[in-house]
Amino acid sequence: MHDIKRIRENPAAFDKALGRRGLSAGSPDLLALDEKRRTVIAKLQTMQERRNAVSKEVGEAKKAKDEPRAAKLMTEVASIKDEMPRLEAEQQAVEKKLDELLASIPNLPAADVPDGVDEKGNVLYRSHGGKPGINFKPKLHFEIGEALGLMDFGAASKISGARFVVLKGGLARLERALAQLFLDVHTGEHGYTEVNPPVLVKDDAMYGTAQLPKFREDQFRAGEDFWLIPTAEVPLTNLVREDITDEAKLPMRLTACTPCFRAEAGAAGKDTRGMIRQHQFTKVELVSITTPEQSAEEHERMLTSAEKVLQKLGLHYRVMTLCTGDMGFASTKTYDIEVWLPGENTYREISSCSNCGDFQARRMNARYRAKDAKSPRYVHTLNGSGVAVGRALIAVLENYQNEDGSVTIPDALKPYMGGLTKITKAN
Repeated sequence: MHDIKRIRENPAAFDKALGRRGLSAGSPDLLALDEKRRTVIAKLQTMQERRNAVSKEVGEAKKAKDEPRAAKLMTEVASIKDEMPRLEAEQQAVEKKLDELLASIPNLPAADVPDGVDEKGNVLYRSHGGKPGINFKPKLHFEIGEALGLMDFGAASKISGARFVVLKGGLARLERALAQLFLDVHTGEHGYTEVNPPVLVKDDAMYGTAQLPKFREDQFRAGEDFWLIPTAEVPLTNLVREDITDEAKLPMRLTACTPCFRAEAGAAGKDTRGMIRQHQFTKVELVSITTPEQSAEEHERMLTSAEKVLQKLGLHYRVMTLCTGDMGFASTKTYDIEVWLPGENTYREISSCSNCGDFQARRMNARYRAKDAKSPRYVHTLNGSGVAVGRALIAVLENYQNEDGSVTIPDALKPYMGGLTKITKAN
């Protein structure tokens, strides 16, 4: 959500930033509604002041036993009382329209975000490691999993339909091991507090992190009152909604491993084979709540935390700074970590780390009390994958595959695998 006061003070800067997103100027419509709102509020204030003054005059007229004047003044008070509800309704209607328009506009890109139309405009930030030396034709992850007899899309389809999978045996344990490793590293080495949040959330929570109303079609509704979370970003970030946090508690770093649910409404025909794009998947999420002064440094720290787990797995990856045309709706700056997949012979996103500034905080009314400030200020919120467990599983399968179809367990995962060092075909 944008600050209308900030837009009013510098509409040209606001429109220029929207232009970097490929959007037309937004300030004219916003400022017109804002002016109408302020005019109605001024009228109401004047009317309230007049009603109070006239009411006082009525008392004085009655005290002076000037009944004609008192009657005339009482008629004016009645007229004001009749008019005020109409203006209050008008104010509410204008404010609702203004809020809806503000809520439909994406966050503004940071000054150091590269300009671009789509993913082709993304810029390499850094990379780690090198492509593995596989001296045979590498298989795709689903070819490996199905040949092992441990990845069953057919069974999942009978139960739930397309874009689901059933993992068995060693692969089910491998997915669990990845999640445990990520949580242990983030809580033990990076200072995140583990949280076990609800996976059903209300409208206000989805609105707060900007999944609603714009991305309604991408979400799964669960009855009348709930939504299934698309990521733990939603419940974790909303832990500070409508609160005023003590500055001494910031930065607040939270992590959770949850199932995530996405309708993939805009992904028809994309990645229909395998586990790349599923309706249900597991992800370890990272969320930070900071002061405005801390958020840029915290963004870099979050990125490094996500990278660390991939380094422990010995995976080659690159970090891309997303351009203005490829950033998410709520983000002011985003880094994507793309892991190398030998079977696909390409890089695939495995983590996205975003700084949202005060964009989500305004929607949630999430604030903090600074020592030197007279009034509370909005926090900054950040979120990132630390990392997507299903895609990490894919990366391990493709990077640690052997020519005989087996998969070697990376050293970092062996403590979680109950003595298993290699996944072989199920009997």
